[in-house]
Amino acid sequence: QVQLVESGGRLVQTGGSLRLSCAFSGRTFSSYTMAWFRQAPGKEREFVVVISRGGGSTSYADSVKGRFTISRDNAKNTVYLQMNSLKPEDTAVYYCAADRQACLGSGCYDMKYDYWGQGTQVTVPS
Repeated sequence: QVQLVESGGRLVQTGGSLRLSCAFSGRTFSSYTMAWFRQAPGKEREFVVVISRGGGSTSYADSVKGRFTISRDNAKNTVYLQMNSLKPEDTAVYYCAADRQACLGSGCYDMKYDYWGQGTQVTVPS
């Protein structure tokens, strides 16, 4: 089985930066498409960004494009989310997700991910 554990969430001031990590436990990390989602209080979970199995392709939600960067280190079985220029609307629980399915474009966030982490809280006060 696959287990995902997020870390790095904390309170950050507007305009600040933060890096989240997602540690993958299981076989063949490089076979998994990895993604970040987030859920703010009173809102549905929303797609943030996805990275392909080899790390060569990414797709970002418009709300974070230009501010957030996803990366993966397949040697460390870890996915990162670098968040810059943080805004209060970025406040949410951030979840790491994994799936063996390859994807392109919108298919990467439309597909259902089989594995999820427990989430890590990011707070950006006004």
